[in-house]
Amino acid sequence: MRIGRVAPLFTVGITATLVAAFAPAQASAAEPLNRFEKQKPAWQRCDASQPAALQCATIEVPLDYGRPGGKTIKLAISRMQTSVPGKRHGVILFNPGGPGGEGLDMPVMMKGAMPKKVLEQYDLIGFDPRGVGRSSPVTCGLQGAEQNTEHAYRPATFSRDVAWARTVAEKCRAKNGDRLPYITTRNTARDMDVIRAVLGEKKLSYLGYSYGTYLGAVYAQMFPQRTDRWVLDSSVDPARVWRGMIQVWAEGTEPAFTRWTKWTAQHDRTYHLGNTPAKVKKTFWNLIARADRSPIDDGGRKLTGDDIRASLRAEFFSPKYAAEAVMNLMKAADGHATPGRSLVPADQRGTPQRAAFAAQTPADNGSAAFWSVVCGDTAAWPRDPEQYRHDAIQNKAKYPIYGDFGSNITPCAFWNKPAEPVTAVNNDVGVLTVQNQWDSQTPLVSGLGMHRALKGSRMVFVQGGEGHGVYSGDPHACANIAVNSYLSTGKLPAKDVTCKVSGRQSPGVNQSIVPEPQHTPQAPRF
Repeated sequence: MRIGRVAPLFTVGITATLVAAFAPAQASAAEPLNRFEKQKPAWQRCDASQPAALQCATIEVPLDYGRPGGKTIKLAISRMQTSVPGKRHGVILFNPGGPGGEGLDMPVMMKGAMPKKVLEQYDLIGFDPRGVGRSSPVTCGLQGAEQNTEHAYRPATFSRDVAWARTVAEKCRAKNGDRLPYITTRNTARDMDVIRAVLGEKKLSYLGYSYGTYLGAVYAQMFPQRTDRWVLDSSVDPARVWRGMIQVWAEGTEPAFTRWTKWTAQHDRTYHLGNTPAKVKKTFWNLIARADRSPIDDGGRKLTGDDIRASLRAEFFSPKYAAEAVMNLMKAADGHATPGRSLVPADQRGTPQRAAFAAQTPADNGSAAFWSVVCGDTAAWPRDPEQYRHDAIQNKAKYPIYGDFGSNITPCAFWNKPAEPVTAVNNDVGVLTVQNQWDSQTPLVSGLGMHRALKGSRMVFVQGGEGHGVYSGDPHACANIAVNSYLSTGKLPAKDVTCKVSGRQSPGVNQSIVPEPQHTPQAPRF
């Protein structure tokens, strides 16, 4: 997986051997889950830097729901009581994406985005998912370049990529021991149901972004009778978890790149990159070749062609950003860099500061949580490094901008086998999905995959919409009107809704609403 303008964020179902003692999703009445569900949270102000109305508490949940009488972990939850007596419908839980996104401050952010008619009906609930932030955070002790997860395929460096992937997996095992197999989406969904019970609610409403859409879909699959008003914004395709969701970045970038060449050619008087799409495309690839021969100085960083491909992948979904970036790189290559300009990857733009109460988590927590989930959710990762080499070569030819990055080896090649099979999402629970047409982290093909899997869903599609994350504070935006109507009435649209962007959409409109997970700049996220 999380998000700002692009989160980074994510993906192919296959079963694994089930640990014999692992129980089904809903534990039987004979199992001691009662003690978790009957906890009484000790609410207190989260932090002096946050509004006094944001309260935090810590509850316990089983490490392994198949053995609820065994080890436990701490789960940090938060709330803002905004509902009005007589109008209250229940609680709404939020997830910002990731995997690895901290969500304790989501109630504050969403209070600023939701209209009064919605706020009056809900108490707003946030949480740090297991292994994240203040919820028994995981760490792998990763340092420096070990957190750089974007690796272009080159024959001369592939052995180093394999060594990196093996080292990360070994460090994660050494640091987390028997906890590691249980930092998964299915267990986080179970945690959500404990939160529901602790809050005294029969049903749970939910708004999840990016990776949070997959988490929400898994909850709906496991607990359909407890799924109330459910909004999934910028969706992961559950049939692609998780390698396929990283690969879909490459697939989705190619049409965005084609669109960019057309747009940039139309604005040649501004950017001087070519007056036809073919010329713009040639300019870009000439720049890549030039940077590979002689890295370009960009604000003190030396950028190779591979660096530029990785950094610009997400930019192409918003043509103006990409055109400005390429123009400035051309100037830098000629020794005429614009003072103060640098190629800031789109998934770093607008990242808010961490809340003080979340600042003590391990420095690599976001990356450690990301790998724990995407490697632990599914056994669909190839085990043979040569398969990654083959796929990277093949997909670089098919998707030149990012194909080799998306298919290169990851720590999941050396991860332990998952404790459970991947969740097959194929239910008919009523869900509202929301999707921009030009989303770099969960491209349209991914959002359509979620819509197909959730047979009872309706989609709000923003034609021409750019950026990762749709629902925001604009009460007049077509998509927001549809979401607010559903949250306030519980009635899904009779059919799918197509919204059109009016005027010039500002990419990244939601970056002040949805927090980025605190990964390193190079860590992937949804």
